[in-house]
Amino acid sequence: MHLNSPQETGQPHIPVMVSEVLEYLDIRPDGIYLDGTVGAGGHASHILAEIGTSGKLIGIDRDEEALDICRKRFSDASSTLSLHHGSYDTFQPILDHLGVDQLNGLLLDLGLSSLQLDSPRRGFSFRHSSALDLRFDASAGKTAADLIEHSSADKLTEIFRDFGEERRARQIAKKIKKMGSITSTDDLREAIRRSTPPSNRDRTLARIFQALRIAVNGELEKLSSFLEQFMSAMAIGGRIVIMSYHSLEDRMVKHAFKSLKQQDKLMILTKKPAIASEQEQQENSRSRSAKLRAAERIA
Repeated sequence: MHLNSPQETGQPHIPVMVSEVLEYLDIRPDGIYLDGTVGAGGHASHILAEIGTSGKLIGIDRDEEALDICRKRFSDASSTLSLHHGSYDTFQPILDHLGVDQLNGLLLDLGLSSLQLDSPRRGFSFRHSSALDLRFDASAGKTAADLIEHSSADKLTEIFRDFGEERRARQIAKKIKKMGSITSTDDLREAIRRSTPPSNRDRTLARIFQALRIAVNGELEKLSSFLEQFMSAMAIGGRIVIMSYHSLEDRMVKHAFKSLKQQDKLMILTKKPAIASEQEQQENSRSRSAKLRAAERIA
């Protein structure tokens, strides 16, 4: 969870580490690229400018609201941009439908967008009063409120500990179950207030909301699935760029790239994850926790 995002201060969504993304993707004007988390098109706008009219960008996102914005934003780019509602780990059927055999580049930005954080009804930010939803795809699956209602204190403890790395996971989980109905961000915030000291409480809130969001959306399972299959869609010399915002995701990407390197299939381009410049971190607080890893298929 990203605190003090541009969106929360009334600014529009700003894509993170654009110059680094473009550098590592090394875009060919006639190449075919996949943005698996296209959202409202923050990075897509820059990729489209690089490929011109001879290339192709395929965008996928679980968030219909963001996709609608993206469609309207790039309504004149239908020949170079193809947008699809779905999860990035189910990219292969989309490529098959489009008749695309190989990609020259893949991009994942695993962070929340300002649009999502600012939604008055989806519950992504603990700073806003809303229903406790937390789904990327509002048309499918159980909400965070449903998850809490149907989970035991032990299960919630596991979620908070494993996905949020929260050391007070058990006492927070017990308080949540003791309070009964938790249906809004206000309810959850109050449960956390009653079970934690005031110092650094915002960080605790961020970790609990992050943990629930990961559980609700199956984020780690989807990333694991993607990492197991992305190589089959990449051309030799194709590049992959993944930006993550917490250690769980970054660790998964790191280990997947390392394993493929040991098999002489992938060349890692970032020995250490790239981070945003000091200037970008000052201008866009969302970028502060971003870690970018990039690699190239060599066999």
